[in-house]
Amino acid sequence: MKLDRIMPSVYIKTYGCQMNERDSEQVAAMFLAGGYRLTDSDAQADVVLINTCSVREKAELKALGKMGMLCSQAEEKPWAVFGLMGCMVQSRARELFEEIPRLDVVTGTHCYHRVFSICDALLKQRMANLPPAPLREGAHISQVEDLPDAHTRIRDHLPARSSCSAFVSIMQGCEMHCSYCIVPFTRGGERSRPATDIMDEVKRLVDTGVKEVTLLGQIVNRYGRDEAIVDGRGAFVRLLEALHDIEGLERMRFTSPHPIGFHDDLVRAFSYLPKLCSHIHFPMQSGSDRILKLMRRPYRQEKYMELCAAMRSARPDLAITTDIIVGFPGETQEDYLLTKAAVKKVEFDNAFIFQYSPRRGTPAAEMPGQICLREKEARNHDLLETVNRIAIARNNALVGTRQTILVEGPSKTNPNRLQGRTSQNKPVIIEKGDAQIGTLVPVTICECTGFTLYGAV
Repeated sequence: MKLDRIMPSVYIKTYGCQMNERDSEQVAAMFLAGGYRLTDSDAQADVVLINTCSVREKAELKALGKMGMLCSQAEEKPWAVFGLMGCMVQSRARELFEEIPRLDVVTGTHCYHRVFSICDALLKQRMANLPPAPLREGAHISQVEDLPDAHTRIRDHLPARSSCSAFVSIMQGCEMHCSYCIVPFTRGGERSRPATDIMDEVKRLVDTGVKEVTLLGQIVNRYGRDEAIVDGRGAFVRLLEALHDIEGLERMRFTSPHPIGFHDDLVRAFSYLPKLCSHIHFPMQSGSDRILKLMRRPYRQEKYMELCAAMRSARPDLAITTDIIVGFPGETQEDYLLTKAAVKKVEFDNAFIFQYSPRRGTPAAEMPGQICLREKEARNHDLLETVNRIAIARNNALVGTRQTILVEGPSKTNPNRLQGRTSQNKPVIIEKGDAQIGTLVPVTICECTGFTLYGAV
């Protein structure tokens, strides 16, 4: 089989956070520029890539299971290239080749720009019946230091698929070292992009039709933390102000902030930057000060509550979502009930609840008082019921109100309808009518079916 008989295809599956999604977009764009087509079928792909997450055990197991299954079918496509990318690779490296013998390539979190050249060279060799390069000894990169510019450079990109919204990485890495988290080991230390580079990337995105950007960082509000304060505003708020002035950009979001980097200037920004959406994902993790201390989260519940109240005062229609871990080592029933009480007090619009899972090499994995799976599942189920009840009530309260949605595309369940999101990040379904994808449309919310709203233009 010759490579030039068909346009080669690449399949990319992503697990984990928005940062991983953004990294996958960057890789997909490089393959498109190299003459490949994207496919949603792993069975038809010539290059199969899985972008992995190591933050939680479930995502790690899913990625390994998926790649193992795909590689077990590799005899049907002996020329195909199979690769793992991302956080799990950064922490596990060479052992992955032993676990999945047919695996060809692994690349860590700082080497995405190498993925295309490595996979493309190997595919061409195989399809031309040439001996493949000895990739198992050199293609994987497991340490941050393997690249001289890894600490300073974050590449901009244009999405592989046209969209009215896009992710923009403004910084990478984390130095908080929460006791349960492996991110500092897989993403390295904090490093911020120059504001001019970010501005240029967003302007190019707007030129392609993007109306909304989501700024990404492991702790996004610590962007430029070493820069001077100017007129009471830190580097992150000054970046928001500069992006706000870009003509054609209609909305801005950011994720995920940390309470330790949340200062008065960012709270005030919600009062005078209308393009800043009325939604913030604000990880709480626990409502117990004792557990927060064990987690090495350098804030207490009172401070978290004060910040939520201040933001809602600055932006009354603000939707707050959060992350919560249940079953952390040493968490008593009393600790759990404090978390449940905090959820009721804040009235989150939604919450992602995770059962604690030990991550190799983190302090929490060695802590005494590990909670049994049955108890973690019970707390997860109970808290999820509380979160859902509050979220549905808050959604029902929107019926009869007027909202503005960014129309993003066809409804996933009915192609004759369109789907958009409010500023509060709530999905709204509308009849197709005259509404155009990529436009802001005023709607009246007519119905709520739990987590989905239905609107009339």
